[in-house]
This record gives sequence, C-alpha cells and structure tokens, in this order.
Amino acid sequence: MKLRYFVLPAVALCLALFAGFYFLRGHPGGERPGVLSAVAWQRMASPGALSRPHAFLEHNCAACHTPARGVEAANCIACHANNESLLGRQPTAFHADIGSCRECHLEHRGVARRPTDMDHAALAAIGLRQPRATGRPGDEGAPVREQLVAWLREAGDSGPAGHPEIAPREAILDCTSCHAHQDRHREFFGRDCAQCHGTTAWAIAAFRHPSPQSRDCAQCHQAPPSHYMMHFQMVSASVAGHHEARVEQCYLCHQTTSWNDIKGVGYYKHH
Repeated sequence: MKLRYFVLPAVALCLALFAGFYFLRGHPGGERPGVLSAVAWQRMASPGALSRPHAFLEHNCAACHTPARGVEAANCIACHANNESLLGRQPTAFHADIGSCRECHLEHRGVARRPTDMDHAALAAIGLRQPRATGRPGDEGAPVREQLVAWLREAGDSGPAGHPEIAPREAILDCTSCHAHQDRHREFFGRDCAQCHGTTAWAIAAFRHPSPQSRDCAQCHQAPPSHYMMHFQMVSASVAGHHEARVEQCYLCHQTTSWNDIKGVGYYKHH
C-alpha cells in the first residue's frame, strides 16, 4: 500500500520531465510548439519515423491523416496523382484506377524502409469492390462480385485447379496486366503465370533445370530473332566456334547456367 505513494509520484515526475523535454526541444526548423498545440500532441502519438521520401511530412500529420478516419486515398492522390513515371509504366499503371493506397503503402516503419509492401490478396480484394459497367442501358457500373465470389467458393482453400502456388483470392488477378514486360518466356508458355509462379517471389524455388546433357532445349526455350538472320552464322555461331550449328541445337553453344554463358567462351552478350 505504501509503495504506491512512491511509485505514482515517480511515474508522474518521469512523464513531466519527458513532456518538458519534448516541448522544449521544438521542431528542427526552430519552432517550439506549445503544450496545447495539437501538432505537438500528434507528434507524441506518432508510432514511428516516416520513410525518407515522406520525411518532410514528419510534423504534419494532417497531410495524410483525416481526423476520425485515418489515412484516406484522397490525401495520397493530392501529391501522387500526376506521377507520370508511375502511371506511364505497364507494371504500375493500375495505380490510375486503384482508388486505395494503404493496403500496400505502409508508413511509420523507419527512415530506411521503403513504404511499399506489395499485397496481391489486398489488390484482388480492392478489385472486387471496383465498380464496372455491364454494358446494359442505365448501368453506370456496379461491383461485379457475384460470379467471382461463387468461383472462389467452388475453388475452396486449396486454390483453383492448376494454380498451386497462389491463394484462391489471388487467382482472380491477371498477372500479365502488370508483369508482361517481365516475361522472359516471350509468351512461349502462355499468359497463365500462376501455373508456375507465386506472388511471394518471381523465382520458382522448386525448379530444377534438366541435365546439362539434355538436348530438348526447344521444349522451354525459344531462340531470339537474331538467330533467324544471317547474324546467327556470321556472329553467334562464329563466336562459339560451331559454324555448322543449327538454331535448334542450343546445347552446342549454350551452358545451362545462363543463356549468355557460351561454352569455351564464358559470359558473352551480343544481342
């Protein structure tokens, strides 16, 4: 019982010292907020430092947060709406229609950490909420949920057939709408990336390349356009030392470690 008479004053003193130090140190620009300043109390409630790109907003919570609502997309759009480098690139052009930012863009995690964590499941959920017109007269667009939700329900927890690497809700996404520019297969395997790839990493952890002695390269690889021109005989075959090689005989010149790892030559990129 007597202990609390010592603990409570000690805690109160610590809080008073902390508050005094906090308010006396002021802003980096020299401004010193008062005890009744809303900005000062907001700073005390900050969960952590902003990332480097947003560091200039460190003492302006209202730039991103709306009272009683939190972070709203409209606040983000005020600065990022005309980001041509973002909207002009195929993998990020979807930001023009997404209408929601906070699912993937997280803040207050430190100066060095990027405020981006791609969440494909969240992106799919946003897509289900997006209004889309059906083409019928008078229909200006409504969320097209029913068919997709029914399909996901039939898929169950294991995911749709043929998509073992992704979650059921992620399966409604069209991978090529963002990743077509990264297709090193040049659509040789089609457009259904989820047959092999997951959303956590582009690399396939379980993939094992066939033996270096394999000669069935054409099952997976397609030669570049330069191999179907005189360039192949004049340069490619000459560099590898196999003037008699045909385009489909990849194994005569190429190693399985890398497409540009030429046998007896090493790494060589000429097309």
